[in-house]
Amino acid sequence: MEKHWWQEVVVYQIYPRSFKDSNGDGIGDIAGMTEKLDYLEKLGIGAIWLSPVYQSPNDDNGYDISDYEAVLDEFGTMAEMEHFIAEADKRNIKVVMDLVVNHTSDEHAWFVEAKKGKDNPYRDYYVWADPAADGGVPNGLGSAFSGPAWEWDAASGQYYLHLFSKKQPDLNWQNQKMRQEIYAMMNRWIAKGIGGFRMDVIDLIGKIPEEGITGNGPQLHEFLQEMHQATFGAHDLLTVGETWGATPEIAKLYSAPERKELSMVFQFEHIGLDQKPDGEKWDLQPMRAAELKRILTKWQTELGQDGWNSLFWNNHDLPRMLSRWGNDQEYRSESAKMLAILLHMMKGTPYIYQGEEIGMTNTPIASIAEARDIETINMYHERLARGYSEEEILASINAKGRDNARRPMQWNASSNGGFTTGTPWIGVNENYPLINAETVLADPDSIFYTYQKLIRLRKEHPIMIWGEFELVDTVDEVISYCREYDGERWLVVTNFSDETQPFSVEDEIVEMIIQNDGNEITGLKDLQLKPWQAFVVKVKA
Repeated sequence: MEKHWWQEVVVYQIYPRSFKDSNGDGIGDIAGMTEKLDYLEKLGIGAIWLSPVYQSPNDDNGYDISDYEAVLDEFGTMAEMEHFIAEADKRNIKVVMDLVVNHTSDEHAWFVEAKKGKDNPYRDYYVWADPAADGGVPNGLGSAFSGPAWEWDAASGQYYLHLFSKKQPDLNWQNQKMRQEIYAMMNRWIAKGIGGFRMDVIDLIGKIPEEGITGNGPQLHEFLQEMHQATFGAHDLLTVGETWGATPEIAKLYSAPERKELSMVFQFEHIGLDQKPDGEKWDLQPMRAAELKRILTKWQTELGQDGWNSLFWNNHDLPRMLSRWGNDQEYRSESAKMLAILLHMMKGTPYIYQGEEIGMTNTPIASIAEARDIETINMYHERLARGYSEEEILASINAKGRDNARRPMQWNASSNGGFTTGTPWIGVNENYPLINAETVLADPDSIFYTYQKLIRLRKEHPIMIWGEFELVDTVDEVISYCREYDGERWLVVTNFSDETQPFSVEDEIVEMIIQNDGNEITGLKDLQLKPWQAFVVKVKA
């Protein structure tokens, strides 16, 4: 397999609205991100995945784009964006743009034109359909944000498709002219020196709505190969697709190098483990470590040389894993470090979501008035109407709501965690006096330095990048595996629970690589692992 820079780096996701506000308006901005590049350089990351900063009415926090080639005023200017890319570059950090091309905003110039009538040249840039025989919606397709995926346009007597908010009309990828415009736009961003693209819900662009097909449509890979050839194929860029329905076999279609599509995909199989089978994401059940182990192993082994893994616990759409499956109270530091070690020692490119490296936690709300996320608010009203109690709905929101990840970054113990001198667009978690970047940087034993060390180890030891993966047989709550490369063998041991767990192997320790506590480990036979304990040792090969 040809080797690429994006296999060797760790990527850090910035959600710009919540990262750092430089001008006191309560909204994070590009100047604030630039100010914090030294902090990210200290952490050691090699790329930033930047959530959208494009012009947008912000119905879905920037994932509804009205102009791909302008920056949203509240974030700053294109000149500031270009300065940010250049400053990141000086620190050997590539900026990966979030590309949202399944849909635009209904305020995008293309859609404004498309609504002018059936004969408008832009009409076919979007997906339109006549009413069903009874005058209702064309079919039963639903929106991810509740309700039907069709919105009536009275002026033309047709419906348009929106798989997300009705302010996010879906683009028609069958239209070649539209595709060429997208590619030209991508090339203009590439010319600015970016490091690649994260592709929002890219598995939906092959949709055939009249047949009810949304994900993994028949022409999906044809479109991606065309995009590769027309845009990033001539450059060594990181391209990662958000693909909710991917299996290892599907992931190979996207990421096998000879297919010339993407570098890697985000797959979400592990993310659904605390959701009831056949339920919605809000229908909760406890996560079982044995299932997590099975899924992580499957992805580590089945992709083989035919694809590349992305490794993540968190992003802007997911609650904070430390609160979700770790223990954010009694064992906050231990479980945060355990999650870091377990993930970063696997094969693939690791992603850190802002605040993960300092141990930020979920932020429970007491009423829906505190919520900002469109998905959460729509679900609340929909479930109330279906007869759920407010208490049940809030319990689901506090466990799974997207606002958990979108709270402002906690920089220090000053008001609003040092995020802004103004009123933040969404409330800061009240634990910021205890949990903040300044505090962790001052503590050599902190979560931050565990992440920093994991990133440094990856730069120094090819085994972390290229080593083969082999699961070690243990009790359910212990996830242990070996990485082997070039005659070297590392053993990773993690206790994914609040209880003491047994662990025993015959291997002989050569060297301690990293651990999440200060205890000396002299042998590997008949160990009693403390709650959330994690360590990596080099063993005799």
